[in-house]
Amino acid sequence: MSKYLVNKFLYSIDRDPDLVERYREDPRGTVTWWEAEQANVILNCPGLERSTWLAFSDTEREVLATHDYVGLFELGAHCFLSLTLFIALFERDYAEPLAFQREYAARLSHWTVPYPDIAT
Repeated sequence: MSKYLVNKFLYSIDRDPDLVERYREDPRGTVTWWEAEQANVILNCPGLERSTWLAFSDTEREVLATHDYVGLFELGAHCFLSLTLFIALFERDYAEPLAFQREYAARLSHWTVPYPDIAT
C-alpha cells in the first residue's frame, strides 16, 4: 500500500472545495480521475513536474471510492487527514454539532493502542 499516495489524495481533495463536492457526489469517478491526472504530479514543484510510478492498489481504490474511512484508518491513512476530509464531506448531513465526529469515533472504537502505523 502507498500510504503516501492515499494521504496525498486526502490532503489534495480536502484543500479544494470543488473537489470535496466532486468526491462527495461521484467518489469512484473522482478517485479514477485523480489517480490518472493528479497522482503523479509532484507536490510543491513549479510547473508540471511529474513522476510515473504512483498508483493505488485495488484495495486503496475501493476504500477511497466507497468513502470507507474505517478502511482508510485500518490501511494506515493519516487519521487527521481522513477526519478533516470526511467532516467536509458529511458533517452537513447531521443536525447536531459534532454528530459526525462522534460517529467517526464510534466506528473506530474497536481499535485500541497501538493504532495502525501512519508513517509514510
